Amino acid sequence: MFRVSLACLCLASLALPATAQDLGGQYAVKGTNLDGSAYKGTAEIVITSNTTCEISWVIAGRESVGICMPNGNALAAAYVMDDAVGLVIYRVQDDGTLNGVWTIAGQRGRGTDVLTPVN
Repeated sequence: MFRVSLACLCLASLALPATAQDLGGQYAVKGTNLDGSAYKGTAEIVITSNTTCEISWVIAGRESVGICMPNGNALAAAYVMDDAVGLVIYRVQDDGTLNGVWTIAGQRGRGTDVLTPVN
């Protein structure tokens, strides 16, 4: 009985949501702009506490920076690009990939953003 309970506990721990610490690191970025055109670049997530982080992207030589916060299997980030404020919401996949949708204040539509961990 103890072995069964221990096995169930171990399996349950695999299903725990990602924490900020799990998400820190370098990422390769691929996405689509609001007009549907493709882009790629890099991103970095830096852990600032057990519940918060900083995120930066470099796309086509332009850097955007923001704050982020994991919640369950989601990661939300607010960022600034030039003078515009943006929002991105990622779903954290089991393999550590972040699949997101984003928008910029005052603009129509939404883009996509996929962050793949770089080992």
